[in-house]
Amino acid sequence: MTSGSNTGARRARSLLAGGGTAAGVGPTLWERVLVRMRRLPAEWWSVAVGVLIAVLGASVLPLPAGVAGVPVLRRVRRAREARQAREERGEAVIALCGALAGEVRAGRQPGEALLRAAHDPAGLGEAQAAVLAAARFGGDVPGALVEAACRPGADGLSGLAACWRVAVDRGAGLAAGLDRLEAALRAERDQRADLRAQLAGARSTAVLLAGLPVLGLLLGAALGARPLHVLLHTGAGLACLVVGGVLEAAGLWWAMRIVRGAEAV
Repeated sequence: MTSGSNTGARRARSLLAGGGTAAGVGPTLWERVLVRMRRLPAEWWSVAVGVLIAVLGASVLPLPAGVAGVPVLRRVRRAREARQAREERGEAVIALCGALAGEVRAGRQPGEALLRAAHDPAGLGEAQAAVLAAARFGGDVPGALVEAACRPGADGLSGLAACWRVAVDRGAGLAAGLDRLEAALRAERDQRADLRAQLAGARSTAVLLAGLPVLGLLLGAALGARPLHVLLHTGAGLACLVVGGVLEAAGLWWAMRIVRGAEAV
């Protein structure tokens, strides 16, 4: 009796420690499928939605539509990742200017100050080795900074290169120039953030309006009207689906283009 109790206790502890899976027992097929689905990029959910609509509507037409949505959503995801990387580079450049100004004020020479301040690779990126080598061995630091400034979001490094040239050629104070550059970059960043916050309402409205047809389909299905059958199995429904899809995509693209144009101003 005691042995059985100990065995049950050990099994309970193994279940709790293993997240609900007994010792020696692997995850189920459904759990493995869920883990792999979580690892998939977000755009592949377009195929899953296409399969779901195809099953509910008893038609193969949603399948190619779901497959066609993958490259579109991938482009959206990559654009969002590129925007995030650009913002991270901008933040790293601002931090580099502030750290470099602090090192110069501490009495270090510009080259040594740059070597101590450039600890974040996001600011200089692939050109970090060239910039640090130029600073260590007396090379062309402004040229290396201008090369690093060619990446999106790192254009503040061109201002840093200008401050470096002025400080070296004319003996001007590097710390004062870096302070002004940091303040200007911060003001520009805050202005972009404020503009993005103002445009968030317009973007949300466009996305909400684009989702209204889906809400209409759900309401029709709740009322027993079988909207998927009408759209996928009748000529008039197919015509409405094609025309509505084209107009929906064109309207969403135009609205997003207006928002992006306003952000780029």
